[in-house]
Amino acid sequence: MRADVYADFVATRIEGPLLFLKRTVNVGLNEAVEVVDAQGNARLGRIAALSHESLTVEVLESTTGLDLDNTRVRFRGEPLTFAVGPDLLGRVFDGVGRVIDNGPPVAATGMRRIDGRSINPAARTVPTDFIETGVSTIDLMNSLVRGQKLPIFSGAGLPHDLLAIQIARQTRLRDAAAGEFALVFVAIGVSYDTADRFRREMEDSGVLEHTVLFLNLASDSSTQRLLAPRYALTAAEYLAFDAGKHVLVVMSDMTNYCEALREVSASHGEVPSRKGFPGYMYSDLATLYERAGSLHGQAGSLTQLPILTMPSDDITHPIPDLTGYITEGQIVLDRDLDRTDIYPPVNVLPCLSRLMKDGTGEGFTHADHPDLANQLYAAYARAVHMRVLASVVGREGLAETDRLFLDFGDLFERQLVNQQDARSLEQSMAIGWQLLRTLPISELHRLSDRQIDKYIKEDDRPE
Repeated sequence: MRADVYADFVATRIEGPLLFLKRTVNVGLNEAVEVVDAQGNARLGRIAALSHESLTVEVLESTTGLDLDNTRVRFRGEPLTFAVGPDLLGRVFDGVGRVIDNGPPVAATGMRRIDGRSINPAARTVPTDFIETGVSTIDLMNSLVRGQKLPIFSGAGLPHDLLAIQIARQTRLRDAAAGEFALVFVAIGVSYDTADRFRREMEDSGVLEHTVLFLNLASDSSTQRLLAPRYALTAAEYLAFDAGKHVLVVMSDMTNYCEALREVSASHGEVPSRKGFPGYMYSDLATLYERAGSLHGQAGSLTQLPILTMPSDDITHPIPDLTGYITEGQIVLDRDLDRTDIYPPVNVLPCLSRLMKDGTGEGFTHADHPDLANQLYAAYARAVHMRVLASVVGREGLAETDRLFLDFGDLFERQLVNQQDARSLEQSMAIGWQLLRTLPISELHRLSDRQIDKYIKEDDRPE
């Protein structure tokens, strides 16, 4: 430890949030520092790059007022840490873990490194058990399970913030005891109005009682943006693996995180890769997403729901592209659905939950849940195909069965996708069965005879 030790150094330049120094002391990468200006004001920072001759300090606050001659650096001799304890729930922090809710400091039971604990891959268990979000297109069609990482791909101007709030307010564990569920919500690079809205919604709904809220503003340093999700995940790991809770982490907006990563990388003078992002962005994102999961012998679990906006609605952009490689599926918001006043505008066709099969069906949700979801997906895919065909030959040029699928697509969007209030899984399934009754029984190839007899057949409807 070298706490409270100052170094005699020569500052060579200040560029944005970065302070460049000639190296005169033995320090480590990612070590926490305090940058002290001529007035004695301290700013938090960390060592971001090292060489034999120089070192680079990322200043986590504004560098306004720093000058090269009168700036001192105090080396802490340890990485950045976050104080954790049972009193985390109900508190509001900024992007670097400082309390901003006018309350007392957190009564800490320990200090945790924000870069995460090392987890032996052999200690991980397969994520199972259904998490009910109250959103039909997620619960019924692309189910979220404990320990999964399932991103939401949105676009600029789409209501992903509303959806994030809705999920935060509605998410629950089925058949779980009170106090087993906790939420960690981190807003990354958002405007003051959006951050204030997140906070007010949490407080007014009572959700804040079992939530840890981190707010990183767009006006904050880009280097803070890189640390906000790490502080949030450190709190989540404590709640999950020490307090034994099932934790859902909502991170919005990961695109702002990646843009900050590109900005800081450019300041370091690193060689850019695709669209100017650093070549290590994949591994950097993996250090965040791979902190989700459940472990053998641990009662809790950590589930992630990262939200990102696709630049120009391009799902092949490096940010959603790399995120899709690391995570287990995606929920995609659609601009055309949003224009028709469908909320939430979830396009179920490109959506995917790779772990849905492990947390649904008999013993988890309902024995007929997977088959219902598969049949609804197949029917809606055919309806979308019929829309394309109808745009060429007209509705009158379609066969009668094709027209039924065309109508099914509209009903599916208006009655199942569109919703304003929370729905239980049973309510979503009831709507799904009702929609399938509008189609000929002979077209329901994904259902068994038993399911058709139980849910679809009516005495007066034709085969």
